Amino acid sequence: MTSETITAESAGTRHLGDLPVRRVGFGAMRLTGSAAFHLGTPSDRARSLAVLRRAVELGVNHIDTAAFYFSSLRSANELINSALAPYADDLVIATKVGPYRDWTGEWGTSARPEDLRAHVEENLRQLGRDHLDVVYLRRMRQDSVAEHFGALAELRAAGLIRHLGLSGVEPRHLAEAQAIAPVVSVQNRYGLGFHDPATDALLAQCRAQGIAFVPFYAIAGEAGPRGAGTDHEEEVRAVARAHGASSAQVRIAWTLHQGPHVLAVPGTGDPDHLAENVAAGALRLTGADLARLDGVRTG
Repeated sequence: MTSETITAESAGTRHLGDLPVRRVGFGAMRLTGSAAFHLGTPSDRARSLAVLRRAVELGVNHIDTAAFYFSSLRSANELINSALAPYADDLVIATKVGPYRDWTGEWGTSARPEDLRAHVEENLRQLGRDHLDVVYLRRMRQDSVAEHFGALAELRAAGLIRHLGLSGVEPRHLAEAQAIAPVVSVQNRYGLGFHDPATDALLAQCRAQGIAFVPFYAIAGEAGPRGAGTDHEEEVRAVARAHGASSAQVRIAWTLHQGPHVLAVPGTGDPDHLAENVAAGALRLTGADLARLDGVRTG
């Protein structure tokens, strides 16, 4: 399929709370290097800035980021600020808090509830914002999210955060958080190359309640932060050939076909891959395509 003239509008629109966003957004994790975090070599800064500006030109108005998205030379939030500030009125920037990396890039102790204000303020500082549109609490193995989510709810009441989300959770955590404050979106690992029954149940729960579901690693699958996955590649390529599309486009399209409440935030530091990812929003899989892909995922 041709990607040069296809914009994010082709995927349709969904809301994060009261904020309308196109269903294909942009994940900032891969802006900083050849692999996420400290696993690859740092990116070319000018190229990363150009990718961000091109994403907005292609109609993307939903960017997913975090202060802990950085490599030895690059910070995703700094790149976003440099490329896109002053921000367009319709641009929604979502970030997440909870995990922590020290200045060397190594993972440190995850945030306690009382640490979350500092995490929020660091994102505000790096992005050059006076409030954050959406903040996800990324659960870090704790059994209950109540204290952490409650701390974020207080920051929402104080005007530092507009909307709250959850990441890395099970259905019970969503119910627990909703007893404290509204949840507009859930972000879990999900895709053709990663199957978790608990997340399938959460996807259905979000659909029933009208909550946006924003999967990460939808293209990467089993490869996670290191890049695009290759699981089920023979079946994916067969579907891709039928549509004149790439494997990555099929993986994104499959994700979007899981429900109108599902958003995609594929990330890349490559301008050509960016155009392909955005164009995937126009790819309409047939019932036979979906049955074929679903079969290898659950088989």
